[in-house]
Amino acid sequence: MALARTARDSGGERRRGTSRGTSRGTSWVRALLAASITAAIVVPLSAAARPEVPAPAPAALAPLTPSTLGEAYTANRANAEKASRMAAAHGDRRRAAADRSLAGPARRLLAFDGRGAGLATEVFGDLAHADRVAVVVPGSDTSLDTYARFHTAAAALHRELTRQAPPGTRTAVVAWLGYRTPGTVSTTVLTAGRAEQAAPHLRDFVGELRRVTGPHTRLTLVCHSYGSVVCGRAADHLAVDDLALIGSPGTGADKASALHTPARVWAARGSEDWVAEVPHVRADLLVTTVGFGTDPVSPAFGARVFDAGDADHSGYFTPGSTALTNLARIVLGDTSEVTHD
Repeated sequence: MALARTARDSGGERRRGTSRGTSRGTSWVRALLAASITAAIVVPLSAAARPEVPAPAPAALAPLTPSTLGEAYTANRANAEKASRMAAAHGDRRRAAADRSLAGPARRLLAFDGRGAGLATEVFGDLAHADRVAVVVPGSDTSLDTYARFHTAAAALHRELTRQAPPGTRTAVVAWLGYRTPGTVSTTVLTAGRAEQAAPHLRDFVGELRRVTGPHTRLTLVCHSYGSVVCGRAADHLAVDDLALIGSPGTGADKASALHTPARVWAARGSEDWVAEVPHVRADLLVTTVGFGTDPVSPAFGARVFDAGDADHSGYFTPGSTALTNLARIVLGDTSEVTHD
């Protein structure tokens, strides 16, 4: 998710989302109303300026099992290659390049859909034999056009897991771009609408994943920014062991217990992440609800807060960072080594 930065205090210190008064919340609601009206005018015009990129329908696949993973990878790479050719013929070189990269022989795609903004689910590691699996759920402005940065984040997490894993422990990471993310400047980024649409798909995917990995594999959802809103909507009795919320604007729940998840709920925010400056409130505006409620790193939410160092909003997967080190520890189940904020 990406929202406009709010102003800094006159003393230069950032205002923290856990200590805001009623008057500031009211000002924020007014600002959101103004932003919503502006976005309602600007975004449709900007979206209309970009023509739809043609692409084939997704490949027809057998149900995912350990024995069908290879077939899925092959079919989805072929579909991405066809999508690349169609995008190139349409004159969209950026999309053609993105699709062509995903069609590479080393890519392991569980799913691919080149239509519209595009969807893709990619595996890093040996999913069928993994003991520890992380599913990374992205935030706003993640699409096939921007997929490279999401790929980089998931690959970094897998490398860190490989580095930290004890001998004999096998790991995998799944980059799940399984929903149409909201735009950075749009009315949708301020509400849970996209998350509500995405949540059933995430729940279904976790069910598929469990059929591939088996019930004893430790499974963690790593939910970044608006992706944490998606995870919050999907969490109810979802079969995952850990839920890590990073750079979260909120989940829509007042407390971690309200997510009704059997998973341990973790939360972190880097000291340079501008989400700290966003008021964590929820307000009814016209015909919708704006905002996502309690700050997940606040004591009131009740998550296990871990240290993310000086990460900015895009820095949680930076190699060598405190945030990435702790995320890997959570995925591996080595929680006694997680450093706390």
